[in-house]
Amino acid sequence: MRILGIDPGLRIAGYGCVEFSPPSPTPCAIEAGAIKLKQKESTSSRLKSLYENITEVIQDVKPDVIAVETVFTHKERVATATILGYARGVILLAGEQASLPLIEITPAEIKKAVTGNGRATKEQVQHAVKNILNLAEPPSPPDVADALAIAITAGLRSL
Repeated sequence: MRILGIDPGLRIAGYGCVEFSPPSPTPCAIEAGAIKLKQKESTSSRLKSLYENITEVIQDVKPDVIAVETVFTHKERVATATILGYARGVILLAGEQASLPLIEITPAEIKKAVTGNGRATKEQVQHAVKNILNLAEPPSPPDVADALAIAITAGLRSL
């Protein structure tokens, strides 16, 4: 099973594709990267660019499933959650147009699945993903590690 994990963002959106090949429960990294969007552009322009880039990634890696982090809302950062909601909407649309099943996962579940701690730091997630996927270096920026962690968690959930 090939899973594309996406960490939504309108500044940087991370993506990571992993593959699980039974009987091994260990995933293999297929591709990962960051979509960097221009902050000076309008929100609608960044959404369009995000949509086009995610659509291209889906066409390139040909996943069986798309996995996306749910939006965490902090009472002091409601505007951030709204912006992330826009990014998630575009990502969900791209997945739906590609007829991909969707798995949505909370940040705490992702952190717990890869580090054993639902409140792990970005650095802990980066190092856990490096170890799980046997990478030479921790994925960077952290958005890429988060996307890979999302894909890993979705795969473990499906086993």
